[in-house]
Amino acid sequence: MEDVSQHIFDEEYFLQALNMIMPFGKYKGQRLIDLPEEYLIWFERKGFPPGKLGEYMQCVYAMQVNGLENLQKLRSVSRRQKSAPES
Repeated sequence: MEDVSQHIFDEEYFLQALNMIMPFGKYKGQRLIDLPEEYLIWFERKGFPPGKLGEYMQCVYAMQVNGLENLQKLRSVSRRQKSAPES
């Protein structure tokens, strides 16, 4: 599996990883960032799926176990502040 750490500062990759929808299983239809940490830990132990899904799940797993899942919220707040008209 590809080392996803090289994508940590790639905003497009980051957003795709966060917003990808789980296509199967118990959490089918949920965004990867919304998956429970325990579910991602299970995949980490058993093996992530191949392809982009597995890469994105690995990225989200790394964010969650390192307490970085709030980066998504920080980015959206930052974007709103940048786009707000100056007074």
